[in-house]
Amino acid sequence: MTERLLVINPGSTSTKIGVFEEENLIFEKTLRHSVEELAPYDKIFHQYKFRKDIILKSLEENHIDINSLTGIIGRGGLLKPIEGGTYEVNDTMLEDLRIGVQGEHASNLGGIIAYEIAEEIGVKSYIVDPTVVDELEDVARISGLKEIERRSIFHALNQKAVARRHAKSQNKDYENMNLIVVHLGGGISVGAHKKGRVIEVANALDGEGPFSPERAGSLPVGDLIKLAYSGKYTYEDMKKMIKGNGGMVSYLGTNNGIEVSERIKNGDKEAKLIYYAMAYQVAKEVGACAAVLKGDVEAILLTGGIAHDKQFTAWIEEKVKFIAPVYIYPGEDELSALAEGGLRVLRGEEASKEYK
Repeated sequence: MTERLLVINPGSTSTKIGVFEEENLIFEKTLRHSVEELAPYDKIFHQYKFRKDIILKSLEENHIDINSLTGIIGRGGLLKPIEGGTYEVNDTMLEDLRIGVQGEHASNLGGIIAYEIAEEIGVKSYIVDPTVVDELEDVARISGLKEIERRSIFHALNQKAVARRHAKSQNKDYENMNLIVVHLGGGISVGAHKKGRVIEVANALDGEGPFSPERAGSLPVGDLIKLAYSGKYTYEDMKKMIKGNGGMVSYLGTNNGIEVSERIKNGDKEAKLIYYAMAYQVAKEVGACAAVLKGDVEAILLTGGIAHDKQFTAWIEEKVKFIAPVYIYPGEDELSALAEGGLRVLRGEEASKEYK
């Protein structure tokens, strides 16, 4: 039987959907949501019926019969920490997505909407590798302050999907390889993948690790405390400074890598220094992950939107190529990554996991 999947990826002001026949994308649509349309909903969870109805309307308008679907895959949200894999949506997951067990985020709607549509047509619904994937070894959780434990929150969907694609290109199994995967986007995460598990990665959501286009990354703690208690900034100001107004935004007033590249071409020395510093910090984090893997690294994979920038990836490669060969997989095809996770389960290549 040919598998036909609907994939749902909700963002803050849009919902991306795709219909796949096996690995082949046969329909794709980005459904935009205006501020006025979302204004009546005081909680993100309350948007689910609005977004679900728009998805169903779009499928109908494009002559896609929902009864032809064999599975629905939603983007995973801010759930409790779980190991990587494909999870069937269950009641426990739905409750945690509704209440926002680790915070409100549009991605929480993915599993809810997938479940609602799947229930109507009698098929199963799944999520794949949400940002809360946590496979850290115990030693990696130690922060240096007893009151704070290091957490794993990163671009798990894209990192794992790219790692699997690379393994396949080498005629190997992801579960038998040691890789370092670098996601280069609005946030940056660097993961040490050991035999299919990400045993070391920074909390990219809160800006740990290298600074990125809009996140401050790991900062000198003493100076950060002084800033927080200077009386100039509120708690919300400090949060925004670390995530949203940090990184390139703080130095250059933009989170757009293409714009920064153009400024560099036009002779902007400050832009070049900051952009190079970001690549420098990424390379430094790759080196740290190489140490975690004891130097046993088969490949370093660069992915995400900024991986399209050949100058930026070249800066990283020149510093880390002594560790392992560098491969570049630009962009982040989240719809395909979600579909691939669903297909592995529906084909019986791997078992779905239970969220508890």
